[in-house]
Amino acid sequence: MRGEKISVIGGGNMGEALVVGMLSGKLTRAEDITIHDILEERLAHFRDKYRVNVSKDIPAAIETADIVILAVKPQNMESVLADIADDNGDRLFISIAAGITLRFIEEHMGDKTRAVRVMPNTPALIGEGAAALAAGKKATESDMKAARRIFDSLGITVVVEEELIDAVTGLSGSGPAYGFIIIEALANAGISQGLEAETALKLAAQTMLGAAKLCLAGDKTPAQLTEMVTSPGGTTIEGIKALRAGKINETLAAAVEAATKRSKELGENSKPRPR
Repeated sequence: MRGEKISVIGGGNMGEALVVGMLSGKLTRAEDITIHDILEERLAHFRDKYRVNVSKDIPAAIETADIVILAVKPQNMESVLADIADDNGDRLFISIAAGITLRFIEEHMGDKTRAVRVMPNTPALIGEGAAALAAGKKATESDMKAARRIFDSLGITVVVEEELIDAVTGLSGSGPAYGFIIIEALANAGISQGLEAETALKLAAQTMLGAAKLCLAGDKTPAQLTEMVTSPGGTTIEGIKALRAGKINETLAAAVEAATKRSKELGENSKPRPR
């Protein structure tokens, strides 16, 4: 992607994660990145720490851009699109705003707009994110490859139809919070069995990290991996019996379903009238 100009509209945590990922992954150079934010202190932060270009003016920020990443809050998207709708040019627009549909972007920017919608998650902040991408009507194969390269620098990516973005939100978008709750519960259980708090938390977090990496290795299913560490009459089988008695499967399924439902509701409620 060397030589392509990339503008990030929004200098929050995810905007910064994108800059870090693109630079550390050597996808592009600092001089080819421009950050827009309304806060002068955030612009100073990006300018001083990453040596990227900064701008408080959105049209100026995207003037030379080949790719524009919309990393603003959903409630601010309509005004941002209004600022650039008259001069969107032949650019790829990538939106990470939750609940903002591709149709909404295309209606505001024009039917010829090349857009990609992305649902990332917070572990992207440390390069361990999971992002799902959906292509707009005019997005090309090359556009999707470019978008995947950017978000692969923050973790892993998958491609889905846009109608499944709400399910992605319920699973991986909200999923880190489920993981934190499980880690905290395991740590507290370890403390109740006599472990020091710091020791219990380290063991719980690293155990979940290791289990996740074994799953991502890809040669065994979660069920097969469970079988590997479970022996008749052993300790693990007793723990699993307790988990199943507590209906952990049903509880996690209910969490994903509830978050997915709420994502759909927010998407419906955040559809302002197009220009």
